[in-house]
This record gives sequence, C-alpha cells and structure tokens, in this order.
Amino acid sequence: MYADVLLLNGFQKYLTYRVPAVIQYQVGIGTLVRVPLKTSTHLAYVVALKPKFEAAFDVKEIIEVGNFPADARFVEFINKISGFYFTHPLHFFQRIRGFLGDKKESKADLFSVDEDLSQQPKVELTQEQAQVVDHLTPFIKNSEYKPTLLHGVTGSGKTEVYKALIKECVTNNKSVLMLLPEVSLSLQFERILKAQLPDVQIFGFHSATKIAERRLLWNSLLKGLPVLVIGVHMPVMLPINNLGMIIIDEEHENGFVEKKHPRLNSKEVALWRASIYKIPILMGSATPSLTSLHNVAKNGWTLFRITRRFKGSFPLVTKVILNSQRYQKRRSFWVSRELDVAVDKCLERGEQAMIYLNRRGYSFFIQCKNCGFIFNCPHCSVSLTLHADSQLSTGTLRCHYCGFSKIVPNACPDCGAGSKDFLKKGIGTQQAVNIFQDLFPKARIARADLDTTSKQRDWHKTVEMFEKGEIDILIGTQTITKGYHFPGVTLVGVLWADVSLHMPFYNACESTLQQLIQVAGRAGRMHNHSRVIIQAVQDHKIFDFLNEIDYIDFCTNESLIRQEILYPPFCRLAQVELRNDDSVLLDQEAAEVAAFLNDINQSLNLGVRILGPALPVIHKIQNIEIRQIFLKSPNFSSIHKLLGKLNSMPIASRIFISVNQ
Repeated sequence: MYADVLLLNGFQKYLTYRVPAVIQYQVGIGTLVRVPLKTSTHLAYVVALKPKFEAAFDVKEIIEVGNFPADARFVEFINKISGFYFTHPLHFFQRIRGFLGDKKESKADLFSVDEDLSQQPKVELTQEQAQVVDHLTPFIKNSEYKPTLLHGVTGSGKTEVYKALIKECVTNNKSVLMLLPEVSLSLQFERILKAQLPDVQIFGFHSATKIAERRLLWNSLLKGLPVLVIGVHMPVMLPINNLGMIIIDEEHENGFVEKKHPRLNSKEVALWRASIYKIPILMGSATPSLTSLHNVAKNGWTLFRITRRFKGSFPLVTKVILNSQRYQKRRSFWVSRELDVAVDKCLERGEQAMIYLNRRGYSFFIQCKNCGFIFNCPHCSVSLTLHADSQLSTGTLRCHYCGFSKIVPNACPDCGAGSKDFLKKGIGTQQAVNIFQDLFPKARIARADLDTTSKQRDWHKTVEMFEKGEIDILIGTQTITKGYHFPGVTLVGVLWADVSLHMPFYNACESTLQQLIQVAGRAGRMHNHSRVIIQAVQDHKIFDFLNEIDYIDFCTNESLIRQEILYPPFCRLAQVELRNDDSVLLDQEAAEVAAFLNDINQSLNLGVRILGPALPVIHKIQNIEIRQIFLKSPNFSSIHKLLGKLNSMPIASRIFISVNQ
C-alpha cells in the first residue's frame, strides 16, 4: 500500500511513500506520519491511499505513525475549505498543528469564581425550549445533518436549551463544538457551564487558553472522550472523530469572520463540517441574520421560536430624537430629559444602568474652526480620534487603525490658530463617562470599550464588579451588548443610535437594529419595571422596529429591499482587494484586474456583475493603498469560477479575496 502525504515543512506538493506492512492497520486518510526526505525526516498528513504506485526509483517508506485524531472526513473538510477560500490545504494543516504551541502561559486565571454557580436551582424546560431539544435529539443519536435556527428573544433561556443538548451528546459518547463571536463571551460560557455541567469535560480553545489546557484537550481527543469545546474560530478546525453536534450562539454576529486572510467565516465553515460529519447544527440568536432566515425559507432549515422571557418581562422602549428637542433645555446635549430623569430614578432605587455608545475615545476628531483643518493620520486615510489623557491637559490624538498617536498641538498646523479654536466633533465613551460623572457625581461609573477591555483580566474584573452591584452605571461599546446577564440592570440608554446607520454597507440597517435590540435586551431580565431609552440625532425607519416582537417584520421589509436591488441573501457578494504602497501602480493594476475579470465573465457567459475598482471608505492603512472590486451573482459557482482565474494574472500588487458575503 502507498500513501500520498502533505509535508508540514511548507513544501506544497504531494509526495508518495510506501506504507510498511507492520503499520498498515494504523494508517488511513488523515493520519499524521513521519517520513524521510533527503537527509532529514518530516511530519506529514496522509491525504490519499492507493494499492499500487509505479515509479522509476525506489519509493521510501513511512517511518512511524504520529498521534493525530483525524479521519477521511476531516481531510474532506480541509479540502472543502481550501478550495472555497483559494488557500492551499497546507495552510490549514499547519494551523491545526500550531494550535498546541507558540503561546505564553497566562499568569493567572481570567475569572475568579466567587459566586457558586453550581448551586443554581435546577431548571425545568419550558414547552418552547423542550420542543427544540426533542426535535434535535434523534438527529444526535442517528448522526444526521440537520441545520436548525433558534430565534429566542433576549433572556428567553437559550442557554438552557444548549445545556440539555450538550448533556444528550455526552450521554451518547459524542463531543460538542460551541462557537461564540468573542473570546470574552467564550470565557463567560466556560465559567457558567463548567459550574453547571460538572459531569462534562469542558475546554476553552481560543487565544486566552493556556497551553496546559490545550494539551489536556488534545489528550482527550486522542482517547476519543466526549468533550465540549468552546471558542470563536479555532474549535471548528480541531480533528474530533466523535463530533456529535455544533452549537453557534449569537449567530448573527460578524465576529465569526476572521480579520486576517483568508478571512474564514467560522459559521459557514461549521455548516460544512456538520454536513460532512452528518451531525446536527444549532444556531441561536435573539436577532437572527437575514441570511439564516432566508435559509429557513428557501433551503430547508428548521426554525424554532422562543417568544417569552424565562424571567422578568420586556422593557418599555422609548425613542427620543435629539434634533427635535434642540430648543429644549437639558443638562447635556447628549443626555435627553427622559434619560436624565430615568437614570436618576434608577439610582434612587439602588438599581443599575447601562449606557451604550458605539464609539470609543473622547471625540471623533478635532477641527480648527478658523480654517477648517482636520487632524488626519499621516499613515491612514482616517481622522485622528481625540482621547482624554490624565497626564495631559490637551489630550492625545490616536489612529484606531495603525496605532499612530500624537499630543494635541497648541496651534493649528495650517493657519496657526490657537488650540482654543479647536472644535471637538462627536462623542466617544470617554466623553460619555465625563458627562455622566458630572450629572451624577455620587454614582459609581465604569467604562467598557476596546481601550479598557483589550486586557481580558481587566474586562472580567469589570464584569464581576457589575454583577456584584459594585458599579452603578456601565458605559460601553458593542462589548456590553453581547450575551451578558446582569440581573440588576433595569435601565438601558443608547446615546447615539443612528451613528452607524449611514455607513456605506448594504447591511447597515440590519446590523444597527441587531445591536440596539441586543443592548436593550440587557434590561428587564429579573424585573418588571425596566426601561430602554434610545436616543438618535435624526429619525429613521428602523426605529419603528425597536421592540423585539417586531424584529421579524423588519426582516420581511428589509428582505424585499435586498431582493429588489440584488444583495445578500439573494445573491453572493465576493470582494477582490488589491494593496500596494504605490497608488499610481495600484490604480493601473486594479483597472487591469477589473478588465480581465470582465473579459472572462463575458467569454464564459457567467452572468456575474462586476463593480469597481473603487476606493473603500478607508483606502489607506499603514501607508498601504487599497482598492476594491466586487463580484455579485445569485450563482456563487460562477463567482468562484471567475475568481479562480486570478491566479494567472502576474501583477505587482497583492491580491486578497474575500468570499464571505
């Protein structure tokens, strides 16, 4: 018997080796082996087996078999990913091997579990919850592919459904993958589930996981033990032979798309894995994506709805348009009378409030009112954001893309006007904290944004303090909208709800409404008198759908618009991104690529619509210029065929392909 193998040393061609009779029973597709090459030996994966191989030379033998719990399904899965993302399989095999090393040990646990979560009372599933579990249980037992969407309102107890299904899998000696859109959420779920499912082996597998825990997980996989693995992107790539189910929480989030190329979409990759392994996959959200709802309508997914909250009630949602109140006296432009009074009453009752603003820093940018000059990043095509600095009276200007920073100068570099003529435009979370500290000086206020949560330990300390009632008002960005359960919160305020509505993205309305409903869902989970006050500078149609029960009506309306203008989910949208530090050469080559794609599109009659090249909103990052071309078609195979031709284009600019939309 002979084996085709893929070396892990970076060599991208397949090599053939003889399989010694003594180890033939150990070698299959997906097996890790050690093979000789020239004067050294290398690790490799077996990708194919064949009974005969004719060669004009002596074929070398495999030396030994390594420990790697993979099979033919796993190799099929890797080949599927590599073909879809135009990336050699070697990239993914190397990545899998690299998961177990190259990481410093954490010095301390990110969570200190003071609260005994294991003593939580046993929960009886509601009828709506039990229906989901009863539906999926036969598919777990019989190993059948079944994509299922769970639309459960915020606070409806989706986690209880997940727990019941995890128990069912482990009882049947099967493992579970659980994907969440952020590492912080993964850590939160780890803490809760380890306490409430003591009989289940639970492992985190993400950037914050210690090497020791990774090794324990690897040993469990080698032994074929049933485990629950929680993470963002990495778990779906693990070789798990006894995989019985995949669960994706907050399935609507774009956090499942990796930032680095090839920009894998973990949700889409998980669907492929479930299909290849013939297992059920459950995707849950209070605000399911239009794409998932479209799959329910057109592609046979099963939909379940949980319409009632497990405890508490839905909060009263109030919309406030700030421009319509511009002549009304209030203590701060950014805090309406309604929100001001509501926070005051909330604090009087000894309850907690959350304030949401999807902008960090102090102000968006600084502009000289004398000449109009705006402080921009010298390396990126963005304005610098003002950050307050306790060490500096003037503050610091920072770029959120490349990290460049400078102290706010004393004079305008264009006209020489003094800093007193600088206008601070917009509001960020730093300024919001200052405003609320001035309005409510006795309140204990904390901030949660990328500047304060980049260190996981600091963020989890804030979470623990808020859970214990040691913080009265928590002000933050998207971090505070996702998945957290804060029982003491009875008021949620949104300072600037329409700030992201006018971004040039086809799904701006969908993502904005999802964020608003998610953050509103933090209120009223344990109380019946909760409020949500959503402020916007200008009114917009999406504010007619702020109540959770109206979300599906919004999706129906938005789907009609998308269908008319042919945007996802009614087509697939791929992006070709070109990068070069020479803008003139980049423009020339981007035009050549677009012409090349158009020629092939017409000659093969593929019917793909090609848009661009064009400058993206941010067209320069770290002195690298960027241009984009979009390909749009209801038939993704046509787009994929067209993109596959780009390999034959010899150009100087780097090309990055994204096929996630």
